[in-house]
Amino acid sequence: MIETAEAPSSSLVEGAEPPPPRTSPRTAARRGGPRPRRTPGLVLSYGWVALSAVVVLVPLAYLASLSLMTQGQISAGLLLPAEPAWQNWGNAWNSAIPRGIANSLAAAFIGALLTLALALPGAWTIARHRTGGSALSGLILSPWLLPPVVAIIPLLTLLRLLGLINTLPGLTLVYALMNVPVAIWLLDGFIRRIPVEIEEAARLDGAGELQLLFRVVVPVLGPALIAVGVIVAILNYNEFLFATFLTQSEGSQTVPVVLAGMLSERVQDFGRIAASSLLAVIPIFTIAVLLQRHLVEGLTTGAVK
Repeated sequence: MIETAEAPSSSLVEGAEPPPPRTSPRTAARRGGPRPRRTPGLVLSYGWVALSAVVVLVPLAYLASLSLMTQGQISAGLLLPAEPAWQNWGNAWNSAIPRGIANSLAAAFIGALLTLALALPGAWTIARHRTGGSALSGLILSPWLLPPVVAIIPLLTLLRLLGLINTLPGLTLVYALMNVPVAIWLLDGFIRRIPVEIEEAARLDGAGELQLLFRVVVPVLGPALIAVGVIVAILNYNEFLFATFLTQSEGSQTVPVVLAGMLSERVQDFGRIAASSLLAVIPIFTIAVLLQRHLVEGLTTGAVK
């Protein structure tokens, strides 16, 4: 009986070299190998990001440069200060700017909390119970799209009747009511992404409507609530028209109104105005950066976890 021997595999053949290990393009680039080819789409994306960064950062950089110039250097058209004028920052800090920033932060974030408290039940009712049909969400948003100046006279009348004219609580109440439509419109889309089975399971366990809303829906909507709250707070912080007409005393004015008052002075100190503008930008910019992860998570993934 003739026995046949199996042919040895290529990896066991004497003198044969083992196949080279597979390496990713990034590892090959680090080792000095050939770099992966950059597609036109990737280059276009990098270019767009670079252009966006330039558009955002160049005005802020020039504003920072102006804040360190004297009036003579600014009039001469210099791009960089010959000698930093740090007194501009001291003058800005000793002005009404810190009080205006505090008023703006209080009105913005308290107004945002009140907006969420009013908008969440409305958005949940529209999304889950079909209240008002499919057109109600658009009808609620339509007044928000109108020019805000049309509401000045009615708001002045209502605040005068409530005794809240020329007060920070009155302005906070206006901010809270003004952004309810946009908050409902944003939250409606997030609530519709929540699986209905979660709410049905809670109802089977005996949860009422309020328990279902605050113990089931609100925890799932955490990122969405933070995202909408940050958006509404930024809108409140930057609002100028209502703050101009509804707050006349220095103790209740917000930072946009204070900055506008600096621009209306007969002798304008642009260095102090630039430093004051940067002081006004720092708080809201810092808050947005600290909450960036929650903001992106809420806007991209919504309520589904």
